[in-house]
Order: sequence, then structure tokens, then C-alpha cells
Amino acid sequence: MPRRDETRYVLYYWPSLQGRGEPIRLLFEEAGVPYVDIARMPEDEGGGVAAIEPILAGEAAGLLPFAPPVLEVDGLLIAQTANILQFLAPRFGLVPDDEASRVAANQIQLTLADFMSEAHDTHHPISVNLYYEDQKDEAKRRAASFTAERMPKFLGYFEDLLRRNRRSKGRYLVGTKLTYVDLSMFQVLSGLAYAFPNAFARLEPEIPLLLALRDRVAARPRIAAYLASERRLPFHEGGLFRHYPELDEKPAAKKTGARRRKAAPKS
Repeated sequence: MPRRDETRYVLYYWPSLQGRGEPIRLLFEEAGVPYVDIARMPEDEGGGVAAIEPILAGEAAGLLPFAPPVLEVDGLLIAQTANILQFLAPRFGLVPDDEASRVAANQIQLTLADFMSEAHDTHHPISVNLYYEDQKDEAKRRAASFTAERMPKFLGYFEDLLRRNRRSKGRYLVGTKLTYVDLSMFQVLSGLAYAFPNAFARLEPEIPLLLALRDRVAARPRIAAYLASERRLPFHEGGLFRHYPELDEKPAAKKTGARRRKAAPKS
């Protein structure tokens, strides 16, 4: 296995988006491993969207990727977020060594990929080639189903995974210390809280272990430094997680304190 300082990791992903590239960035940041986020480099230095196009056109050696993210390492091209993470994590100690744990981590990551896709489809339920405004009515119906049914189901599943992991006392999804799926879970929770703040707030009492995991990841020194840096792109309405108020639930009614006494019947 090459030493870290002898390996050049090049990430090909859209320069203005967190999206499906962000779990990979989080892994590199947590591991403290240098990587080149090539499309975010200036165009005159070989960056920008133009840097991704030859990869997608099949001009580079290796398996042809369908879409970013793509990782280039030691002449190897690897596509699909879960596949990239599964390749990288053992190199940096971000997944246990035993086969059962690695399979479990990949299974969780693939389920997170499904969850992210469903979140994306709330604002693009018909076609990714149409603008949100062209499918707004359908998006409202899709988002209502997502926040009422799918979001609670997915979050309940992940909360149960933490609860069942007695080896870590509910602190991590796999094994007894932080893994790449915990980083990805942090990203999904952050995205949901941005996109659907009212729906997420309603579900918070039901997911205390997930919220504790999110806060634990955010407080890790390298992750905290990354989140505070310019390297961390903001969520916005061009990304995977988008906040359209009309797609969120209505805010919960505020409690007004003591109930009013019933008026005495007139005599």
C-alpha cells in the first residue's frame, strides 16, 4: 500500500456544490489527508468544470464513470460515492478491519445514498432536466409524502442502528469508533435540517442518538476547522438539499402557556 504522502488523490466534482461529493470531502478532512478538489481550482490552472469533462468523455484511462463524483488515485478512476468511500476508508482507519463491519458500513452508506436521492427528488420529482418551477406542483406532493412518511422511516431506521450498536453505547453506527458512515450521516442530517427545518424540528425528539452523533462529528477538531473554512461550500438552492419554504411543513404552533379558563355560563 502506498504511503499517504506518496499518493495524490484527485476529486472530480462540481465546483459549486456539496452534493454527493461532500461525504468524500468529509472523509479526507477527518483523515487529515491532502486532496485536490480539481474543479474548484482556477481554470487557468487546469480547474473548473472543464477539468471534469475529459473524465466523463472517457478520455482518461480506466473504467468510464457515468457521473461525478470520481476519484483518481494511482492511475485508477473510481466513481460512485459509496464505492469511493469503501475504497478510501480502510486506508485511513475510518472503517473496522473485519469483513462483517465493512459490509455493514457499505450497506449503511448505500441506504444513505437512497435517502439522499429521495431528498433530491422532492424538488425534481419529474425530471432533472426541468427547472424546479416547471414541476412545482408535483414537487409539493412529493415533498409532503417525503416529510410525512419517508423522512421519519429513514431516520427511525438509522436511530435504531445506533441503539442496536451496544458496543459503542449508541455513539457510532458501526464498531466502537468513528467511521466514514458517521461522517456521511452528519452530512445528511445537516442537509435535511437546511432543506426541511420545520419537518426536521418535529422529528428531533424521536432521534436523540442521531442528533448527538451529528453534534459529536461537528465538534471533531478537523471537521470543525473544515466547517469554519472556505473549503466548506454552503447549502444553496442549486444543490441536492434545497430549502423551498413551500415544500416544508408548516411550523409547529407555539404553546401559549396555561389554558384559558372556560367562561362561566350566563345565568
